[in-house]
Parts: sequence; structure tokens; C-alpha cells
Amino acid sequence: MTTNAALLARRAAAVPRGVSTATPVYADRAENAEIWDVEGRRFVDFAGGIAVLNTGHRHPKVMAAVEAQMRRFTHTAFQVNAYEPYIELAERLNARAPFSGPAKTIFFTTGGEALENAVKIARAHTGRSGVITFTGAFHGRTMLTMAMTGKVLPYKKKFGPMPAEVWHLPFPNEYHGVTVKQALDALAFLFRADIEPERVAAIVVEPVQGEGGFYETPTELFVALRKICDDHGIVLVADEVQTGFGRTGKLFAMEHTGVEPDMVTMAKSLGGGFPISGVLGRAAIMDAPEPGGLGGTYAGSPIACAAALAVLDVIEEEKLLDRANALGAAIKAKLEGFARRNDMVPIAAIRGRGAMIGFDVVKSHGAHEPDAEATRRVAAAALEAGLILLTCGVFGNAIRILVPLTVSDAVLEEGLNALETALVAARG
Repeated sequence: MTTNAALLARRAAAVPRGVSTATPVYADRAENAEIWDVEGRRFVDFAGGIAVLNTGHRHPKVMAAVEAQMRRFTHTAFQVNAYEPYIELAERLNARAPFSGPAKTIFFTTGGEALENAVKIARAHTGRSGVITFTGAFHGRTMLTMAMTGKVLPYKKKFGPMPAEVWHLPFPNEYHGVTVKQALDALAFLFRADIEPERVAAIVVEPVQGEGGFYETPTELFVALRKICDDHGIVLVADEVQTGFGRTGKLFAMEHTGVEPDMVTMAKSLGGGFPISGVLGRAAIMDAPEPGGLGGTYAGSPIACAAALAVLDVIEEEKLLDRANALGAAIKAKLEGFARRNDMVPIAAIRGRGAMIGFDVVKSHGAHEPDAEATRRVAAAALEAGLILLTCGVFGNAIRILVPLTVSDAVLEEGLNALETALVAARG
């Protein structure tokens, strides 16, 4: 029998160390919110492939759609022979755009590609070059999106110099002592000191920072950015790669804010486990690049488009937006009980919309000093208890919960019980 230890040794010899893996567990099979490793051990999945599996592992409707498409054709390249699933998926997303007026959508393969192309489209539309993002943001690993990412370790170390014309603002976060006013003052300072607003193509914001720690962008900031973008002809881009497709209790997290972006980037759970990403935007902006300026060999794969159409059906038919809110309420209630206990590592700042839930591991009750080491112990103890859990945050002390929205109540409870065990064990 193949073992995790044997695969770990083979990996060390064959795969560069630059790609890290959160756990030493090697997957053999998975269903919904459960994974079995190559040694036959079962785990509850609170990671969801990093927010890819809102509809769970191998949802039957998604698998059936993929199998049907595979019997017809697997690839032509949309730029050579186009196909209906791509067009139908664009039509359905355009109809759900979180902004008014005509919309268009183009598809790619990864979230980083979506962000990179959103910038290309914004530059083509505005004739400008500047891009503004926020500290703590994660936008991708390509050279441009790495520059846009507001976190040095581990994403930028040894990879410089970064592409020019990218600036960062402090992300407003009450736990880190940054207010919306301070963020806007920093933007005003940037406009005075480094780049005039008439040279900025796009401001890119995550409605909820993912890698940055599951901190929600204040609606007050979005309202202010919308006005600034309108006043200066800047494109407002919402990076919904991690927040999209039901995770926050809305199809798009921007729907919570009442603020309309000009473009939305998406990926992850759109494909239900199959690689696809996209940019959804106002039609006049999306049409700015010349024919041939956008695309990609595998962009909008027919198999992934078929999967994504099934994902949209599942979200509607199984009422996953409502399910996300119910899951989030149950998870928060359990975490709030944990926060009052003294036999666990201290936790604080329980937060999140829908089922996009995060909390911080801190050094003492009633304070907010981050404890990254204890956070790592929690993740390790969770794995030992049969739970796959992810950490995040600019100080490495946040734990994020991304359980599939299709999880059963019984498996959710099992996972929360394993989390409880881990929080107790990590106290030492």
C-alpha cells in the first residue's frame, strides 16, 4: 500500500520546495465534505481546496455535466472553434452581475489570470497604467498579480523587482488599528506624492480579504472608493475569486455592500473543482481591448464551462445561499462558546458573512496580540483529530473555515468537535 510517508519522500525528490503543502496527507478519494487519504484515513474538509468546493467534492450534478461534455469534445480552444457552454455561462453570469446596465464576461483558467486580465482591460479602457491595491491582499502569483498582492512573505521573497505602477494602501482593520479614514488619507497622500488620479487605471479590492485574514472590507470604504473612481474615471475592480458563488450568503459578496463595481474577477468555486476563472464587467469597459488581445489556449475550457453551469444550477436548486447563512450562524455560535472557555488556546475576533468564517488565535483572553505559533499547533492538532484546517492572515494567526456549503449537519458537527479537540490540545 502506498503511504503518506513514501509519497512525501518521493515528492521531496521530484517536486521543487517552492510549492508548499499545508498537510502531509495525500488524497486518495473525496466526497462532498470528506477526504480519504492513501492510507484509508478519513478527514472532514474545512478547507474546500482553498474555497474551490462550495458545492463539495464531486457533486453528482457537476460530475454528470462534465461526463456529458467529455463524450462530445474536450478541447478546441475558444479562439479556434467556439462553443455554446462558454456563451451560455457568460449569459447567465451577465444576468447576475452585481451592477446595473449591460455586462459581458470572458473566461480564463486561474484566479491570477483573471486579475491580470482585469488590469489589461482597465488599462485598455482608460489608456492609463496605474493600479492601486491594499496591504494584506492576495491577487495571484504571476509577476503583475504578485506585485498587486500586499504581502511579502512568502509570495514576493527572492522574486523582485516587481512590475512598476502598482501601489498599496493600508487596509482598514480595527484589530490592526487602521481606520477607513486612515486608508483614505493614504490614498489622498498617494495622489499628491506618487501618482495623479488621472494616471490610475484601476483600484482593486477584495470584499473580504482571503489570505489577508478573512477581514471584511468596510462598506464605508467601498462607498468612498466608488465616488473617487467616478470622479476620476478609475475602474473599480472587486476581486471575488475567494468570496464568490455563495460563500458569503450572496452569489457575489459585493451584493452585501450596495456598491456597484465596474468589474468582478472570479475563479475557485465557479468550476466546482474544475479550473476556470473569469472577468465580468460593464460591457463598454470589457469591449475596450482589440480582437485577439485577450484569450488563452485553455481559457474557458468546455469541460470547465459545463461544470460551472452545473454549479450555478446547484446553488439555485439546493438553496446554497440560504445554506451558507445557516452554516455561518451555526459555526459562529460554536466559536463564540469556545471563546469563553479557559481550557483552550484563546481565540478572538470571530467574524465573517455567510459561511466565510475566520477567527484569530491570540496570546491572552481580552487582548489581540497574535499567536502564530499556537495557530500552527491548532492546525496540526486538528489534522490529528481528523480535520483539515487552513491558517491565514498577515500575522499568521487567523484560522479560516471554508467547509463546502453542501456539508451535512452531521459532518459539520463532527468537524466542529474536532476543532474543539484541537483548540484544547494546542493549549498544551
